[in-house]
Amino acid sequence: MQFFTKKHRGFTLIELLVVIAIIGILASIVLVSMGGARGKARDAQRMSDMRQVVTAQEMYYGDGGGYATSTGPTCPAIGSYLDAVSDPGSNTYVWKDNSTCSEYFCVYATLENEGDCPTTKYFAASEKGTKEICDTAPTLGCDCW
Repeated sequence: MQFFTKKHRGFTLIELLVVIAIIGILASIVLVSMGGARGKARDAQRMSDMRQVVTAQEMYYGDGGGYATSTGPTCPAIGSYLDAVSDPGSNTYVWKDNSTCSEYFCVYATLENEGDCPTTKYFAASEKGTKEICDTAPTLGCDCW
């Protein structure tokens, strides 16, 4: 008896192409389903950054009697307490100009996962703490909300 004849030596080209196609389809399904998880991970990083800004600002306030000020739209370094932070995705952190009112500060990020907000969800940080805001970015003078 001869088990390995020329006919049973390996896979045919068609069989290999079918297997590769199936693996490609499964890989694309997995990558699409992971997109939401990546967005949630970036949102978690944004929320963590906002909480760190609040902590750094409170430490800065404790040492200097006022909050760190900035006229620029991005989140700057806060003394020696926090290096400048930037958004993990393609969004930007928005720092509201508080150069005329150092007793307030407001920085916020646009979240990717809107949750139950109809259009846009923001995560804001101020001297009051942190808060999720639906649909309207913080716009009230120096105050955040």
